[in-house]
Amino acid sequence: MIISILSAVIIFAVLIIVHETGHFLVAKHSGVRVIRYSVGYPPKVFGIRRGETEYAFGATPLGGYVRMLGDEVAEEPTAETLEGYVKELEADLLEAARHHGTSASLGTEPAQMMLALAHRLAAAANGFTTGGSSAAGVPTTSGATHAVAPDPASDPSPAENAEPILGRALRPDEALLLAEVERRGSVDEAVKALVENRPRALLERYRAQAFPTQSLGTRIKIVLAGPLANILFAPVLMAVVFMYGVPYVKPILGEIKQGMPAYSAGLRKGDQILAVNGTKIENWADLSDAIKAGNGAQIKIDFARPAPSAAPSQMSLLVTPRREKEDTGYGNKASVWIIGVLPRGDEGVRRYGPLSAVYQSVVSSAELSGRLVMGIALIINGTTPARQALGGPIMIAKMAGKEAKQGFADVAGFTVMLSLELGIINLLPVPLLDGGHLFFFLIEGVRGKPLQLRHREFAMQIGLLLLVALMTFVIVNDISHIMHS
Repeated sequence: MIISILSAVIIFAVLIIVHETGHFLVAKHSGVRVIRYSVGYPPKVFGIRRGETEYAFGATPLGGYVRMLGDEVAEEPTAETLEGYVKELEADLLEAARHHGTSASLGTEPAQMMLALAHRLAAAANGFTTGGSSAAGVPTTSGATHAVAPDPASDPSPAENAEPILGRALRPDEALLLAEVERRGSVDEAVKALVENRPRALLERYRAQAFPTQSLGTRIKIVLAGPLANILFAPVLMAVVFMYGVPYVKPILGEIKQGMPAYSAGLRKGDQILAVNGTKIENWADLSDAIKAGNGAQIKIDFARPAPSAAPSQMSLLVTPRREKEDTGYGNKASVWIIGVLPRGDEGVRRYGPLSAVYQSVVSSAELSGRLVMGIALIINGTTPARQALGGPIMIAKMAGKEAKQGFADVAGFTVMLSLELGIINLLPVPLLDGGHLFFFLIEGVRGKPLQLRHREFAMQIGLLLLVALMTFVIVNDISHIMHS
């Protein structure tokens, strides 16, 4: 049980990191401020700030998120959002001072450190906010001006003042905050004043870094990056598996069903299939595919039969497959050509070179993606019963534990399947999923403007209700399966 839980947590953590890193990297490349990168949902267990981003671990491991600057559905920043942004600027300044090794000279408490920083960088801050004049004001969105301390003409440039303390130049929005702190003598009062007055320079910097104010193309790239990261991760991991070694079932016959074509033709337990219609058979999957591909036509099977005290004798015979219904794995049955044999269970390991591994991984990932899409479609149209096809965290943990006991190749293959599932499911047009955001962006592109705020909020509420209902269903379904077994 412990192995199952640990395996599931580790696998989910890897997939979450891959998914969120996709969002994170594209957001950072696009100039969007990422406030928090979290593996797991709140409450926060651990966090460390590097640059403008906090990297955190949450107590709820089955999830994660990248929190970017800006309200998800608001056109303009609310007072709360703008206050959060100004406090992020405060954290940026203190982090820069710590990183540069000058924070000890500023004090111990954040408020004390900000006051000392504002006092020491007052000239630099005023140099930004006044634009080099001896006395001026900061324009606000209402058209009024906000007085700041004069900038003596003899003061050095802002960069020269800031770099010995921060290790970098002072940014315009940081300068606004420092000037306000120096003027009012209180960090809280400075933050409050900036939020109320909304200086134009502050709003311009906010809009340049906020997610909602990016171009439609940029927002699509950022949202699409998460699912694509999971989908692209699958062939990368599969390539590693192919180079490490892929276990396969040898084409050695185990049970031969009486009355079926194989038994009637003379095949017996222990026979090793060598070829079908002249095509070499290397594993059980090759044998199954060769029989089904014949479309019921008579096939020639070459095989080796072991002898008690002699070398295996090679033989050939003709078999005519029979068409019977077989479980497809999607909750329904389909007619396939079979000869009535099961494998004995002998296994081997095949290792691929780098180029072959890359090729096989891409092909295998594409085939698995196709099957997953088909499976989802059959669940949606009702062909496959949801109770049979859907599993929740309990079932995933059980399967993860089972695969972990089999070895690296098995658990990596299971991780590949989950990664593809996560990527594909996240593209579904369900609000709160990445696909829901992409659907909203599609509507925005067609209309030329976003949906109204109330419509988006309502859709988000519906999406939350659907996800909660789905999670409840799969958990109850998992428990039901356990009770019946």
